[in-house]
Amino acid sequence: MTDDPTADEAIAALRADDTLEPYIREHGTVAISPADDLYQRLVVSLLRQQVSIDAADAVRDRLFEQFEVTPEAIAATKPDRLTDVGLSSAKAEYARAAAEAFRDREYTLESFEGLDDEAVIDELTTIRGVGPWTAKMFLLYGLGRTDVFPVEDLGIRRGMEIVCGPELTRGEMVERAQEWAPYRSYASLYLWRAYEG
Repeated sequence: MTDDPTADEAIAALRADDTLEPYIREHGTVAISPADDLYQRLVVSLLRQQVSIDAADAVRDRLFEQFEVTPEAIAATKPDRLTDVGLSSAKAEYARAAAEAFRDREYTLESFEGLDDEAVIDELTTIRGVGPWTAKMFLLYGLGRTDVFPVEDLGIRRGMEIVCGPELTRGEMVERAQEWAPYRSYASLYLWRAYEG
């Protein structure tokens, strides 16, 4: 059983795709749900921008060990204290900008409920350091949205090449992924698993 009420329906629909079905069979049920802490989830995505997950997670562990990772606390923290635990100068700025946005705009799960995915992306990308990739990670892992296809992600593109064949352009990947709507988030999880082996 899973806490995700949509998972069984989504996976049953995705099994109809012969290219994806072997990966569903291999990796079993995947689930999507909102994060317990939206600000912390956004910080994790900021840390993972353009670096390996292992490197980002090492920095995350030090950050979470040494600081209270809340909007109020990080907004009040001097950038050099954040760089001391491994954040780059830019990412220290981004974490503080996100903290200020969460504090000042009082973001909660309910804040985003009335917004469609594009509106959430538009809102988040007003924050310094948050681009389309980070916003889509927030949609998927923060808000638990079920129809997100983050083609900006290298792992997604590599997974598409493994599952659907090489030499697809990003536009062709987006078009191909339309076949998985409205469950593209679940398909994305399988693409990552295909890439990670």
